[in-house]
Amino acid sequence: MFHILVVEDEKNLRKLMSTCLEHAGYRVFGCENGLRALEVLDCQHIDLMICDIMMPEMDGYELTQGLRQANYELPILMVTAKETFEDKKKGFELGTDDYMVKPVDMNEMLLRVSALLRRAKIVSEHRMVIGKVTLDCNTLTVTTPSDTIELPKKEFYLLYKLLSYPQQIFTRQQLMDEIWGLDTASDERTVDVHIKRLREKFDCLDEFDIVTVRGLGYKAVKNV
Repeated sequence: MFHILVVEDEKNLRKLMSTCLEHAGYRVFGCENGLRALEVLDCQHIDLMICDIMMPEMDGYELTQGLRQANYELPILMVTAKETFEDKKKGFELGTDDYMVKPVDMNEMLLRVSALLRRAKIVSEHRMVIGKVTLDCNTLTVTTPSDTIELPKKEFYLLYKLLSYPQQIFTRQQLMDEIWGLDTASDERTVDVHIKRLREKFDCLDEFDIVTVRGLGYKAVKNV
């Protein structure tokens, strides 16, 4: 079970967000400001943090900056009423991974949380071995018995995502949301282009296949 920390000084909103997350199957910890969040992080493993900006004692900017400086790598989703480009730019520069503007749509929040956790899983596992093929997240490479191929980041994450869940069908939109992000300006054809490139590079391998599921999307099949 994933552990989510909700840092929000508005009590009713904190309760609403926590309830929605709990109903979605997460274990939730709530607190009202950055100082209290640090206390929770000090004694409890947290997989993802949802954080307001304007809070007493320590605001979301200070909290995010402090965590990144202390090498905390957990995904951070900022939720705030501050909606200007400069506000968002500051948040991303300090280390947030995603950004939502109040009033918060709870269904969208759950989608963003799921996408962030899945991307974090790709990064945290670092390495995957399938038969004689190795995928290395640190170098974005695929090593076969005859060669080592360095992939562009999106191609690598797309391949790693599919191979992490063999036989599971992903729609183009799901892959767009999780690899490119919910706010990307690219359309679903981008997925098709990247799949085509991956097939051109790895169709010769026996270890796996990338299969088109007509009318739905794509899946990976491991053959070892």
